[in-house]
Amino acid sequence: MTSTGTMLDEGWALSPAVALRPEPFGAMAYHFGNRKLTFLKKPELVRVVRSLNECTTVREALVQAGIPEAQWHAYLGALHSLAATNMIRASEGSKQ
Repeated sequence: MTSTGTMLDEGWALSPAVALRPEPFGAMAYHFGNRKLTFLKKPELVRVVRSLNECTTVREALVQAGIPEAQWHAYLGALHSLAATNMIRASEGSKQ
């Protein structure tokens, strides 16, 4: 697994097998392959996850989503959890 520091400079994307359903608290993420259901409990985290597909690095996605740098550590922890269940995956050409 990628360390928190290096994940910032890697490209990640929402898995094509995952659907996000908007909810008042954030979103529900369902992985059709492994049948995992995950609750994204902050709308800000949903913005980060959605922006991963458009950005070349996680750092860029955090900035684009308007997350203050002081909060990046918490969001990186959430992204690591999403990666562990294959909700997000490293983009092609990204180190892991």
